[in-house]
Amino acid sequence: MSRLGKVPVAVPKGVEVSLGPDMKVTVQGPKGRLELDTKRHVALRLEGNAIHVDRFDDSKESRAYHGLYQRLLTNMVRGVTQGFQKELEIHGVGYRAAAQGRGISLLLGYSHPIQFNPPEGITLEVPQPTQIIISGCDRQAVGQVAANLRAFRKPEPYKGKGIRYKGEHIRRKVGKASA
Repeated sequence: MSRLGKVPVAVPKGVEVSLGPDMKVTVQGPKGRLELDTKRHVALRLEGNAIHVDRFDDSKESRAYHGLYQRLLTNMVRGVTQGFQKELEIHGVGYRAAAQGRGISLLLGYSHPIQFNPPEGITLEVPQPTQIIISGCDRQAVGQVAANLRAFRKPEPYKGKGIRYKGEHIRRKVGKASA
């Protein structure tokens, strides 16, 4: 049995969880609302202030989904209460970001500025021209937006210029050696 799947998901005060007949879970809290469609391999039950994830049989798929759905539900509850956040750093001479309404404008050494508008539920902050903070209640969406922004100019290994996650270490290569 999955050790992770056996742990019930605690539902704090201020969070509403509803289980639909079509295996759809809706979690609503102060930071937003999230929905999840579950597969047929697991059953969900709400007892008191906890969500229990049970599996129907011992098949390989059921065992895999058991822990997965428990962790997805945990992330949903955490997202609507605390939210998730990722920070990006911009390195390079002349590379910078500026807030424009809901989106941001990036100057990354191209001949044109890059305009980026986040999806619904995601907020972008630019406290400094070389720092971007991505926050929202959906963990997967926050990570995807961070990856999309990083893909505009990945950090290169020779000078380290580009967009990187905060605290990310870039392995540097030695440049061309003169003879």
